[in-house]
Amino acid sequence: MSAVSTPSDTSAAAGPPSPARRDAETTKAAILRAARHLLARQAHADITLKAVAERAGVSAPLVLKYFGNKDALFARVMSFEEDADALLDAPLARLGAHMVRHVVASQRERGADPVLRIAFAPLHGDHGDVLRANFRTQVTERLAARLAGPDRGIRAELAVATVLGLGVMFGIARGSELGAAPTEHIVERYGPTVQAHLDGP
Repeated sequence: MSAVSTPSDTSAAAGPPSPARRDAETTKAAILRAARHLLARQAHADITLKAVAERAGVSAPLVLKYFGNKDALFARVMSFEEDADALLDAPLARLGAHMVRHVVASQRERGADPVLRIAFAPLHGDHGDVLRANFRTQVTERLAARLAGPDRGIRAELAVATVLGLGVMFGIARGSELGAAPTEHIVERYGPTVQAHLDGP
């Protein structure tokens, strides 16, 4: 006789995730952060799973357990899908301010930038081509599809370039004045520059 779902079964299934699941998600997130950090500083060929594991504070076998192999791990790291979801998550009329706020908050709270790793594509040979292709389809073309009016493609690329410049000054050049400025002050000054490209003529 087949099992029949009951309301209590449904309630249990919809309940909060178990501690084991939360721990697994936390560990996977730490591994991905470590891989992104290394990808922004070393050539893909020079990065080992051991180095990723050490930076994440886990064992190399655990990296294999969650991601299978190095190629599978870096396929995730080279995707901008989830980052673009957060970066572009605002109405178009307020998107410029949101993008600036999100970049600054990501730098300050996580020590990471949602899209800045595209700047390191030349380090990665053929994998750099994958990074560029993902960036094009998942970030700039996705943004362009939301815009109205003429020249949507170049306006999207200019808006993203403007945000990338902010990320370079904040996270790589580490401008002291920028680093000390309140987030909303940066948003007020820089957001309109990004928004001007989004709005177009």
